[in-house]
Amino acid sequence: MSEQNPQVMLETSMGNIKIELFKEKAPITVKNFLSYVKDSYYDGLIFHRVIKDFMVQGGGMNENMETKKTKYAIKNEAANGLKNTRGTLAMARTAVVDSATSQFFVNTVDNAFLDHQGKHQDRFGYCVFGQVLDGMDVVDKIREVKTGNKNGHSDVPVEPVFIISAKLIEQEA
Repeated sequence: MSEQNPQVMLETSMGNIKIELFKEKAPITVKNFLSYVKDSYYDGLIFHRVIKDFMVQGGGMNENMETKKTKYAIKNEAANGLKNTRGTLAMARTAVVDSATSQFFVNTVDNAFLDHQGKHQDRFGYCVFGQVLDGMDVVDKIREVKTGNKNGHSDVPVEPVFIISAKLIEQEA
């Protein structure tokens, strides 16, 4: 029997989201995400970008839209065969393929256009590294919040949606 995938509990101001991480398919990404979780990095940050029929994104900014300092960028593992389907977690990044740091998003719908489609920069895709096991109802609540513009950013929830804590769930062996 293979080792269980790590699980993380995201406690948000709208409820809890339990996540399973795919450490075999995305080892670098999972290790990176867990290093932020272990450092309590996400605690107190917000979901700063919410687009109802696309995704909810968080893990990099506080309620004043100030970016929190991150660790180094990681290699993009989007070619791992996993798809950006509803309920999966993927790493956010800039136009640069290997630029992901701490920000992640939960796909609220199937976003096939984000999947790895080739080696070229604009076809490389976004690395899926986990999925929501429990709490998709919370994600659906978050995706319905009213959004607006704040400090030069669009699609920002008018009432901040906080990540109260992100903790590794201790599992039975």
